[in-house]
Amino acid sequence: MVRVLPGLFLSVWLTGASATDISATRQQELRDLLLQDCGSCHGMTLKGGLGPALTPQALAGKPREMLVSTILQGRAGTPMPPWSGILSREEVDWLVDKLFQGVAQ
Repeated sequence: MVRVLPGLFLSVWLTGASATDISATRQQELRDLLLQDCGSCHGMTLKGGLGPALTPQALAGKPREMLVSTILQGRAGTPMPPWSGILSREEVDWLVDKLFQGVAQ
């Protein structure tokens, strides 16, 4: 079981860096994470599976901050784990931007 430390989310949020500070290499790693790790539950094309679809159409109208929070903190009672121990707020912002834009296969 993964535990989220209360101060961890706050410390990630307070770093002040922007998603544009993420290197091209790290961006490629994050894209791979979306397609492989997220895809293992949300479908390899992100059209749904164990978890819901993560396509721009499926996410339309969803609050951006809700998606960021879900990725960072996970969802209790579901298989969605918290990623705050692995990903920074800036990286999650980048991932959410990609999800809203659509992730090319």
